[in-house]
Amino acid sequence: MSRAIIIGAGHNGLVAGLLLARAGRKVTIVERRDVVGGLCAASEVCPGYTVPGLHHDTTGVRREVVESLGLSRFGLSFESEAPSVLAANSEHKGVVLHAEAKRSRDELEMLQRGDGDGYLAWRGFLSRIRGFVSGVLSEKPPLMKPDSIAELWNMGKTGIGLRRLGKPDMLELMRVAPMCAADWLQEYFGNPLPAAALAAPAATGASLGPWSAGTAASLLLYESVRGPEVKGGPAALTQSLQRAFEAAGGEIALESAVARIRVESGAVSGVELEGGGFIEAPLVVASCDPKRALLDLIEPATLPLDVEEQVASIRVRGSTAKVNLALDGPIHFRDRDGERHARAVVSDHLDDIERAFDAAKYRTCSERPHLDVSIPSVNDPSLAPAGKDVVSILAHAAPYQLEGGWSDDARERFGDAVVEVLESVAPGVRASIVAREVLSPADLEDRYGLTGGHIHHGEHALDQLLFMRPTSKLARYKTPIEGLYLGGSGSHPGGGVTCQPGALAAEAILKS
Repeated sequence: MSRAIIIGAGHNGLVAGLLLARAGRKVTIVERRDVVGGLCAASEVCPGYTVPGLHHDTTGVRREVVESLGLSRFGLSFESEAPSVLAANSEHKGVVLHAEAKRSRDELEMLQRGDGDGYLAWRGFLSRIRGFVSGVLSEKPPLMKPDSIAELWNMGKTGIGLRRLGKPDMLELMRVAPMCAADWLQEYFGNPLPAAALAAPAATGASLGPWSAGTAASLLLYESVRGPEVKGGPAALTQSLQRAFEAAGGEIALESAVARIRVESGAVSGVELEGGGFIEAPLVVASCDPKRALLDLIEPATLPLDVEEQVASIRVRGSTAKVNLALDGPIHFRDRDGERHARAVVSDHLDDIERAFDAAKYRTCSERPHLDVSIPSVNDPSLAPAGKDVVSILAHAAPYQLEGGWSDDARERFGDAVVEVLESVAPGVRASIVAREVLSPADLEDRYGLTGGHIHHGEHALDQLLFMRPTSKLARYKTPIEGLYLGGSGSHPGGGVTCQPGALAAEAILKS
């Protein structure tokens, strides 16, 4: 039985390992940390309070992938509908944005006349293009030079799918994709709040602001796969994957950091572990980021020079920090007493997000960071003591290369800024904090092995998305080294919790 090694026990590594194990491979997943789950692994802020890992959003998990894996047999289930998001505001009650646009219409109309209809129109366009965009993200990237009738047919199907949208939506998709998210959203909304809230995903994991060209494409991709969340969050997903993988005969070696991917005569022969030890295998799948896999873990000059130069050029400028809070009571958002919201975004205006990015451009932290807030204890009260909350915040923009470095004082100052912004929309939250954890991009690099502290293994920008991810020569998961594949968020279709890169990498291996 041929052995395969997966580097990294995150969700993509587990998916790739499970598919290979079920295909008859003897699979070992090696993980540098002492827990399974990678960026999805839960952790304690303090005794009694548990937060998701780095990622807290599972709306992008591909249902067709997990259903094909039969994960429901291993405890995985989904919520009944896509979650609503509170667009919190520092001056009024904000607005709740539902995936089903009709449910938000009246509240948006009260905010500004015409915005309710604008939201219906925006969601309507997304619903019409969703199948096409989702289909593109589900397929492996096409070859730059098709080498078979099957490749030509696949490219033709994509073109046919685009044309089937109908001329108005086809042209609108082509018009919107290169735009900045701000310009696109302001075509639908007069009030700045909903536009700022909806633009939020375009700023996640990108060294871009909402006024940067191409951010509309990132937003389109996010919205086109968004669906119901996994019950129990990211940790529940990786726990079900672990159970399925081990049931298929796979093994996981924790605290087994890879020091080197050994290459002999142009082919992989296995991995050397830190502290000694060697695992022999003719197949290695790296679910870590491409730079770490191809520049740090293999000997220099092993790759062709042009490939090495492309990998070195991948932008991994981390600009997102994680702040976890344990609260001695439930969080209350402004003017929404008695309501419970599991998700919120905090930025009053598109320009607030842009100014936060401006600060990061010049290697400083924004004094008013943009916040993506999850309160997982709303849906799972077991994560915090009775009547209390735990809060997970992805805060933008915090540059990896901070001027002066990420000292303890710098972390505290940024944590204070995050709490100040949250306090403006949830009065009283500051006084209820019993524990706080601030993880800068530099801390994320140390904890999770993320080059540059980048949460998506590489920026989501037009030239680093879709068919060019991570580079044009590596877009199909296979590397120039025989037996070495990429299978993490740095590959198509990108970062976040989706399971798609791991599944497509395994498919490429099994069809090779």
